Amino acid sequence: MESSAQDPARLPVGVSVRHVHISAADLEVLYGPGHQLTPLRDLYQEGEFAAKEVVALVGPKMRILENVRILGPVRNRTQVEVSRTDAIYLGIDPPVRPSGDLKGSSPITLVGPKGTLVLPEGCIVANRHVHMSPSDAQRFGLKDNDLIQVEVLGEKGLIFNNVQVRVKDNFRLEMHLDTDDANASGITTGAAARILGKQK
Repeated sequence: MESSAQDPARLPVGVSVRHVHISAADLEVLYGPGHQLTPLRDLYQEGEFAAKEVVALVGPKMRILENVRILGPVRNRTQVEVSRTDAIYLGIDPPVRPSGDLKGSSPITLVGPKGTLVLPEGCIVANRHVHMSPSDAQRFGLKDNDLIQVEVLGEKGLIFNNVQVRVKDNFRLEMHLDTDDANASGITTGAAARILGKQK
């Protein structure tokens, strides 16, 4: 659901389920030397895909979340994104962070078919954010890293604060929420939201 001339502030929502971004070296630890990600389906953002490969996440209480999807392409550093509900189950306390901001984040263990990876840090609860292109940002009068308010529409509609703007040439206009925020507002991927403006 794209923004329209009738409501130019409207945008689609993507619900982000727990997942892993992996480095090439760490992928080899989990899946064996020379292994490359196998695309399963394309994601909404250009060039990104869900891979066939999955891992198990293990917390300090030895509780396990199985079949956690790896998203491609590979990155420079491995990053695990979970919801607060997932974190409570695993017995960890990851910070709310933008993607890539991993310093001082929670430790987590990943288990694959060929090996185990113990990360001293790398697990976060991803912050609420909106992807947009430079032309979208100009249209809204926004810039990269601005904080905005976004209203999620629907029967249990909510206004979300502290939504980070992320601007990149190849980004398509889309809001990302984790499963906790999505469940609170009673939505699934493809729901509609509306940008209200900069954080007051």
